[in-house]
Amino acid sequence: QLQASGGGLVQAGGSLRLSCAASGRTFGHYGMGWFRQAPEKGRDFVAAITWSSGRTYYDNSVKGRFTISKDTAKNTVYLQMNSLKPEDTAVYYCGIKSSLGTLNYPRYYDYWGQGTQVTVSS
Repeated sequence: QLQASGGGLVQAGGSLRLSCAASGRTFGHYGMGWFRQAPEKGRDFVAAITWSSGRTYYDNSVKGRFTISKDTAKNTVYLQMNSLKPEDTAVYYCGIKSSLGTLNYPRYYDYWGQGTQVTVSS
């Protein structure tokens, strides 16, 4: 089970920190990722982190603004979002990928959280 939280309404240029806590039989796994989905659009990759090594991956649209991190003891992944833009508005989902391989595609993920809404006003 994944529980995402931390979304909200923020003005452009502001910051939010999303959290995704994992529990139950979702562990062990290869990596965790954040994706976002705007209305009537697909689920797009935002960032991911490998659980053992902590290697991180980012979509170009968020590089330099967003930071993904993990707390192994808490089984939690975070997404620090700075310099937010209106185009960052979406529902943000966290997921777990159990097996080795690319972390950029949602179809390879095995578990998903319920999503948290992020709205950035201009």
